[in-house]
Amino acid sequence: MMTAPASASPLQHDRFMTRSRRIASSLRDLRNAASQLPDAVVLLDQNQHVRWFNHAAENLLGLSRPKDRGVLLQQRLATSDLSDWLRDGTLEPLNDVSAPGHPESHLNVSMLPFGRRQQLLLARDISHLTRLEQVRRDFVANVSHELRTPLTVIHGYLELIDPEDVPELASVLNEMRVQSKRMGQIVEDLLALSRLETQHQIMDERVQMAPLLATVRKEAEALSQGRHQITLESSAEADLLGSPKDLHSALSNLVSNAVRYTPTGGNIAIRWQRTPDGAAYSVSDTGFGISATHLARLTERFYRVSSSRSRDSGGTGLGLSIVKHVMNLHQAQLRIESTPGAGSTFTCHFNQARLLPPGGGDEG
Repeated sequence: MMTAPASASPLQHDRFMTRSRRIASSLRDLRNAASQLPDAVVLLDQNQHVRWFNHAAENLLGLSRPKDRGVLLQQRLATSDLSDWLRDGTLEPLNDVSAPGHPESHLNVSMLPFGRRQQLLLARDISHLTRLEQVRRDFVANVSHELRTPLTVIHGYLELIDPEDVPELASVLNEMRVQSKRMGQIVEDLLALSRLETQHQIMDERVQMAPLLATVRKEAEALSQGRHQITLESSAEADLLGSPKDLHSALSNLVSNAVRYTPTGGNIAIRWQRTPDGAAYSVSDTGFGISATHLARLTERFYRVSSSRSRDSGGTGLGLSIVKHVMNLHQAQLRIESTPGAGSTFTCHFNQARLLPPGGGDEG
């Protein structure tokens, strides 16, 4: 590792050897600690050749010593999803990927710069989190299914009771009707969200945007009941390739949110426009606006910026989560811009591969 200067005195030599032993001991301790980590650790050179790896990397990534030292990691993992990630530059962490060493396990993988032009690959086993998430999804789906029937019965009986027959209970009956209807909508949204979370691909169909946009506008006007100025601008001259039902749900959710959270007299603009890399559907309003601290969490289920305002609006708290999952299934992105007191803009960006010429053609 290190050599003492030839002209060093005996005292200097002893100090040098003591320092060398301390460094060597520290390196051994560091290597032993890294070897015992539950996460896979792989040290790579600037060309992604393997220099060192711990025991967890043998288990999770299928590496073996000594034969895999010095090999190109991308070639060694050529049959796994990690190969494409390594080839594409590893700029973003790779979430929920099958472990090459154990296909039934799931990993989160990231790449960090290390030392002089070296890299450190870290892979964490998240199988237990994946199982817990599946349990949660199953629980939500099962409970929602079980609640649907009794809620339907309750709402049906409430509809049979005429408040005029029992005027002293009229306000109570009306409130019960409103709340039972809202609970029913929550159940339906939970079922829709559970389906979207477990769905990994869609059956692509032509989605004609002109009639869909007209329908979304009519639904917004019915919900608004004349309280807002709603405009539609469609200049993209393109249809979409995707799921008509899911896209209708997502686009309609954005408009209904704008209606609910925009005060009377406000403006709501629906736009379908071309962009340099595709097309964008956006909904802009002049509502209350949202603080920047909330924007990152808006698509979480039941997340509310203002609980009282959300309850008064009649929303379920699941609309934006549904929109996010629909966008993911269509390889699209949801972007949110908002200024408190000045309104918000929710934009769905679709790439060029999802666009079709309007009408009956099948080519984008």
